[in-house]
Amino acid sequence: MRIAVVGGGPGGLYVAALAKQLRPQHDITVWERNAADDTFGFGVVFSDETLGGIEHADPVVHAAMEHEFARWDDIDVHVKGEVITSGGHGFAAMSRKRLLEILQDRCRELGVTLHFLTPAPDVDTLAAEHDLVVAADGLNSSVRARYADTFGPSVELRRCRYMWLGTDKVFDAFTFVILETPHGVMQVHGYPYDAHGSTFILEMHDEVWERAGFGAISRRFEATGPLPGESDEESIALIRELCGDVLDGHKVMANNSRWVSFATVRNQSWRHGNVVLIGDAAHTAHFSIGSGTKLAMEDALALAACLHEHDQLPAALSAYETERRPVVLSTQRAAQASLEWFENLGQYVHQEPIQFAFNIMTRSRRVTYDNLRLRDHEFVERADAWFADHERRRGFGSTEVRPPMFQPFRLRDLELVNRVVVSAMDMYCSVEGLPGDFHFAHLAGKALGGAGLVMTEMVCVSPEGRITPGCAGLYTDEQAAAFRRIVDFVHAETPAAIGLQLGHSGRKGSTKLMWEGIDLPLDEGNWPVVGPSPLAYVPGVNQVPRELTVGEMAEVREQFVAAARRGEAAGFDLLELHCAHGYLLSSYLSPVTNQRTDAYGGSLANRLRYPLEVFAAIREVWPAAKPITVRISATDWVEGGITGDDALEIAAAFEAAGADAIDVSTGQVTPDERPAFGRSYQTPFADAIRNRVGIATIAVGVISSYDDVNSLILAGRADLCALGRAHLYDPNWTLHAAAEQGYAGPAAQWPVQWRAGSRRPQTGRTDAPKPRLQLVREGEPAVAHRRWRP
Repeated sequence: MRIAVVGGGPGGLYVAALAKQLRPQHDITVWERNAADDTFGFGVVFSDETLGGIEHADPVVHAAMEHEFARWDDIDVHVKGEVITSGGHGFAAMSRKRLLEILQDRCRELGVTLHFLTPAPDVDTLAAEHDLVVAADGLNSSVRARYADTFGPSVELRRCRYMWLGTDKVFDAFTFVILETPHGVMQVHGYPYDAHGSTFILEMHDEVWERAGFGAISRRFEATGPLPGESDEESIALIRELCGDVLDGHKVMANNSRWVSFATVRNQSWRHGNVVLIGDAAHTAHFSIGSGTKLAMEDALALAACLHEHDQLPAALSAYETERRPVVLSTQRAAQASLEWFENLGQYVHQEPIQFAFNIMTRSRRVTYDNLRLRDHEFVERADAWFADHERRRGFGSTEVRPPMFQPFRLRDLELVNRVVVSAMDMYCSVEGLPGDFHFAHLAGKALGGAGLVMTEMVCVSPEGRITPGCAGLYTDEQAAAFRRIVDFVHAETPAAIGLQLGHSGRKGSTKLMWEGIDLPLDEGNWPVVGPSPLAYVPGVNQVPRELTVGEMAEVREQFVAAARRGEAAGFDLLELHCAHGYLLSSYLSPVTNQRTDAYGGSLANRLRYPLEVFAAIREVWPAAKPITVRISATDWVEGGITGDDALEIAAAFEAAGADAIDVSTGQVTPDERPAFGRSYQTPFADAIRNRVGIATIAVGVISSYDDVNSLILAGRADLCALGRAHLYDPNWTLHAAAEQGYAGPAAQWPVQWRAGSRRPQTGRTDAPKPRLQLVREGEPAVAHRRWRP
C-alpha cells in the first residue's frame, strides 16, 4: 500500500512506524508542517495499559521510551495549607520532545519518508494517489474540516482557561495545588517528565480569569498579531507572581504558551473513503485524566493492527473504528466528568482537606472508593475515620468507623440508619388507586432488604391525576388504610423508614400501563388531562391538556393537602413532593411546558409560584417534626428548557420554603430530550445543589454499586443515594452490600429469621494460597509511597 500520513506528531509517526514494521513493502510518507524539533507542550503521561501495548507492538520504541521515563506512584493534593498524599497510582511520563525524537529515529530506521517544514499536499490529491490517508493533523485538523459533511464533527468549548507551561522545578509526585486568591480559586496541575523539568498547567474558571486580569492581558496580546509559537509573556509574568510559593524560586518555561479554552472534539464518523482520522483530529479528552498523546498512540496501535489483520481496506478501517470508538467514548465520559469537576472547583473549597483530596481523586468516576482502597487503603481508612467524626459532629449519631454508606443521617427528627434509599418506582398494579398485596410485598420486601428509606411510587392525589389506571392514589380513606397496613409492617419488622411521594400526572396522564405502551393514550376510557398550557406531550398522539384556571389550580392544591393529611394518618415518616419528570408541578417549572402569560408563567420566579404554593400548603399540614423532600428535574436535556443553573434557583426556592432535601433527577419533561446517559450521570446536578445551595440532596440515576454509593457520600456530592433497578434485581441489595464489605452492625440489620444467610455463600476456591506470614517492620507504612527521584 501507499500510505500518506498528514501530521508528524506522536500518533502519525507511530502509526507509520508500526505499519512499516508489519509490512516493509508499504510505501509510507509523513508530512509535518513544523520543524522536526518543534513541539508544543513539555511532558506526556502514559498508563501501564498503553505502555504494555507499546511494548508488545514495538519493543525497540518501548525500550527507548523506558530509558527516559520518570515513574512515580503518588498524588499530592495541596489545599488549605496541607498536603494530602495518596499512593499506589502508577504514572510514567517523559519529555514530549524526546518522544518525537525516538519515533522519528524509528521511522527513519524502518524506511518511512519524513517531510518536515512541509505542508501536506491537498487531501483530495493524496486520497487519489494513495491507498490510505491517515489524518493525524491534530485539534484543528484541515482534513476533518474538508470532509466535515462525512465526519460530522462537533467542538465543545468549556468555561475554563488554562495555560500549558514548564518549570525546572522537578515535582516528586503528580501534584494538584489549589490556590485561593482574591480573584477566586485557581488550580495547578504539575508532574515531572525528566530529571530536569516538570509540566506546569495553571487553570481557572473564565470568571476568575477575567477578575485576575488575564482576560485583558490576553486580548492585548492577541491584538498585537503574535507570531506562530510566540508566548503571552505578560500573562506568564503574572503567573510567576501568583504561583511564587508553588514554584519556590524555580523558572517558568514557555513554549507557544497562551490561554486556551479546552475543546472537546467528537466526530460521528472517523472514516471517509480511504481517509481515516486518529488522535486529536478524531477526538480529544481533557488533560486532567491523561494525555492526548496517549490516546493518539493507542489509535495508532489499533489502526496498524487492523490494517495488518484485514485484506480489504474498508474492513480494516471499520474494524479500527469499532474497536476504538467505545474506548474513546468511555475516556471522553470520564474526561468530561473531570473537566466539569475542575470547572466547578469553587463549590468544593469549603471541604476539609481529606474530603477534598478524596473528592479530587474520584472526580472522573473511574477511580472509586474501592479502587482507591486497593491502591492506598491507609488513605481511605483515614478518610473513613474523618467522615465518621465529621458526621458525629453534625449530630448524626455514630462514632464507629464504617463504610460511608452505613453512616446514619438525620432529616428533622427522622434518623435514617444508612444512606441508601429505594427509589420511587411505579408498579402499575393498583385497582382504582388502591394498593394491594403486590405493593405490600414490594415495599415490605425492600424494607426488609436493609435500605434506610423506602419510597412509595408516585401516589396520585386524584383519579384524574393518575398516570395510568394502575397507579396508586391517596384520595380515599380506603387507600389510606391500605397504605397503613404496609407502613405498620415496615415499622414493626424493620429499622427502615418509609416515605410517601405525592404527585399529579398533568399532561402525561390517561396512558397505558408501562409494559403495554409507555406514554401512549388508552385505547378507551380516557379521562381529561390538564396542565399549565395546552401543549400535548407528543403532539398528534397524546391528548392536548386543558389549561388550568387559577381556581382549578386551587382545587388541585387542596387535593395535595388532603392526600398529605391521609399520608400522615397512614403513618408515613417522610413526604416527597414530585416536581419532576414532566408531571403537573414539573410542567409549571419548565419553560418548555409552561407558556402562560399570567403570574404563573414567564420568568422562573413566576413558574415556581404554583409549585411553591402547593409545597407551602402541604408543609402547613404535615407534622413539623417530619421532613419533606422535593423531587426535581434538574435539566430538561433540551434547548430552551430547564438548565443546571435554573435547578440551583429552584432548589434554593424550595429550601427557603422549608424543604429538607432535594431529590435530584433529570429530564422526562419532553420526548425531544437528549440526555447524556451513563453511569451516575445525574449526580453532578445533586453535587452542585448540595455544595452551592447548601441543602441536603438525594442522588439518583444509574447508581448501581455500593462502590459508587460510598464514593458519592464520602466525596460530599450527595447525602443519600436512591437506587431503583438495582433493588428490583436484588431486593436485599443493602444487606448484600454490607456482607460484601464485611460490615455487620446497626446500619445493616438482617431480620432474625434470615441471619443464617447473612454471610456470602461459600464457593469453590479460585485464589492462590496466601503467604503464611507477612512481616511489616515496626514504623514501616503498609503502603509504600514511590516518589519520583531524578
